[in-house]
Amino acid sequence: MAKMVFITVLSVLVNATVLKAGAGAHDRPNILFLLTDDQTFNTIRALGNREIFTPAIDKLVREGTAFTQAHIMGGLMGAICCPSRNMVLTGRTLFRLHKAGGLIPPADVTFPELFRANGYVTFGTGKWHQNVASFARSFSTGDNIFFGGMHSPNTGGHYRPRLHHYDSSGQYDHPFWGDHFSSVYFADAAVDFLKSLQHATRPFLMYVAFTSPHDPRTPPTGYGRSYQAGEISLPPNYLPMHPFDNGELHIRGEMLLPFPRTKEAVKEEIAKYYAMISEVDHQISRILEQLKQTGKDKNTLIVFTSDNGLAVGQHGLLTKQNPYESAMRVPLVFSGPGIPANKRVNAYVYLNDIYPTLCDMAGIPVPPGVEGSSLKAAFGGGDFSGRDHLFFAYANLQRAVVKDSFKLACYNVNGQYPVQLFDLVKDPWELHNLADEPLYRHKVSALRALLSASMKELNDFCDLDKAGWGYPGKMTWKEIINVRP
Repeated sequence: MAKMVFITVLSVLVNATVLKAGAGAHDRPNILFLLTDDQTFNTIRALGNREIFTPAIDKLVREGTAFTQAHIMGGLMGAICCPSRNMVLTGRTLFRLHKAGGLIPPADVTFPELFRANGYVTFGTGKWHQNVASFARSFSTGDNIFFGGMHSPNTGGHYRPRLHHYDSSGQYDHPFWGDHFSSVYFADAAVDFLKSLQHATRPFLMYVAFTSPHDPRTPPTGYGRSYQAGEISLPPNYLPMHPFDNGELHIRGEMLLPFPRTKEAVKEEIAKYYAMISEVDHQISRILEQLKQTGKDKNTLIVFTSDNGLAVGQHGLLTKQNPYESAMRVPLVFSGPGIPANKRVNAYVYLNDIYPTLCDMAGIPVPPGVEGSSLKAAFGGGDFSGRDHLFFAYANLQRAVVKDSFKLACYNVNGQYPVQLFDLVKDPWELHNLADEPLYRHKVSALRALLSASMKELNDFCDLDKAGWGYPGKMTWKEIINVRP
């Protein structure tokens, strides 16, 4: 009871602070936040992938600043996108989330909620992987809203999304079924909202969360670009099978292709993945064009990112429940007023750093509880060092740390404790495990100590120094969501 009273009082105090800070909202930049689903870091043509076509995202890269070492912190369940989106929205770290990321309580003020309280019109469309009440608090308007994780193939996938119109009561108990591709619905809603702003004077925040390129990977042919397997290069770290049990070799996403993975099947999967990214890019171009037509593009800060990466054949894997770069690393681009053009920043950053950055750019105080660090200094002329190191966790099965371009990954699976060490400068595809080489014994020891310290600092429920990390068996869903109810 005392805990509930504390949370309620904290929420009131936070909201009181937020509302008091709302003066001068009309002078603040508009915000357009673009989020894709399962898009790994190296899937943008302007950032080096010459096999993919992403003209709209390329334009954002040319006109803005790209963070090439943006990472997620992981998750406690297979749907990594759920905690990842929660961390983006709340600025919190992984082990501070509730119900494995599925719940955002009133005490955790989302950045759209914060901006709404500070005089912004807040608009939401697309995927919301958290509780309905947190969406209702965050947005003053919206349309074509999808509550959930993915469009099930059993009900039509992307071609029959289950959506909601905006409900001012916050109940959202009248869904409807769409009859065309999901990305079109989300872009349509965003374009219509921008058209409605022709004579508006209040600043706006748009949260546009696509469900593509998440599977089912069934790209449409009417827009974007199609790819043939024959024109796709096999990733250098392709393997037919992962070399050891990482604890999640048979999760749903890994079963989309049979074992072992053939080269032909992997190329076909990458071709579909690229096509899904190109179709999202096409819808982003529609939104950017409408933004320009409103005349508000000159005062709109645009953020483009994704909730997590995807293996798509790398290391014998297809999905994201792993500590490899393909899963941990995501695109992150800022564009708009005050953002240097065509700039690359190689410092380590997390996605929960976006929240305080938006606050800094809009002149809004950051609420208590936000754990991210503002990236605003990266847009100036001085040095920006970013984070000292990075941390990654998955369930009670995997932990990893990255520092000075070395990555240590540790596993806890059925009484086995594999360890990997990669030099990400010399070996960016993570092909050569250095953990057992005598020359790197001290590096393994130092990084393991850093990993252990990071786990304690972040309130991790696991402990490297205990047998089975304190949780020797694979945790059940009920155990995971009760780590922090």
